[in-house]
Amino acid sequence: MRRVQERHPRGAAGAAALTAIGVLFAGGCQRPADPMQKKRNDMVESQIAARGIRDPRVLEAMRVVPRHLFVPPTEAASAYDDRPLPIGSGQTISQPYVVAFMAEQLRLTGNEKVLEIGTGSGYSTAILASLAARVYSIEIRPELSQEAKERLLKLGVKNVELRAADGYRGWPEQAPFDAILVTAAPETVPPPLLEQLSASGRMVIPVGAFYQELKVIKRQGGGYTEKSVLPVRFVPFVGEAEGVPPPPRDPATSR
Repeated sequence: MRRVQERHPRGAAGAAALTAIGVLFAGGCQRPADPMQKKRNDMVESQIAARGIRDPRVLEAMRVVPRHLFVPPTEAASAYDDRPLPIGSGQTISQPYVVAFMAEQLRLTGNEKVLEIGTGSGYSTAILASLAARVYSIEIRPELSQEAKERLLKLGVKNVELRAADGYRGWPEQAPFDAILVTAAPETVPPPLLEQLSASGRMVIPVGAFYQELKVIKRQGGGYTEKSVLPVRFVPFVGEAEGVPPPPRDPATSR
């Protein structure tokens, strides 16, 4: 999909992503095709809006993106519960509130280029795609990256590019990024990710070992500001961040 130009309406690519998902899963005016819509509405009202999430675009994305399609079939009945769920390969999909909270902290308006570290099942990627102009997402496990690619293609989400690689060094050839979202916890913030933030960019990242804090890092005036906003528990950031050589990149999982 062509990058959004200044002449396009604000948030055109993200709106197109949300529309594509909505057309496939929201159904017609008379009879909704998605039996999970009520569960999504209830999830947003009781788990997300009730806890203080106010960004209307984030709330709408959480209502539309079919979370049950981003978990294994055996977990689909629990997809809208207030808890993380396993997605295979020892990884999890975060609880809905945490996904919404992290997205809101990025303060996306629809024109941004976003880097996501940790594609997982692709659920957070789909949320980001509905909120930003373009999303670049890296997943260290090739099997998860490929599965996420197939899901997003079926949903008609075109403003994303996926890569199977170690996310420690980010995606330098596409930098700088207006926003970076990290969905696994390193013990310290990877310097290459800080360097790939734009002049006024924001990063949302969990940091720590056993005790973790979700941090919002902003690039300002040649330096960075950092604020802890939520205690969290994420899977560890593996690969180069822990001194392990990264796996070879699989070009078949990029698009």
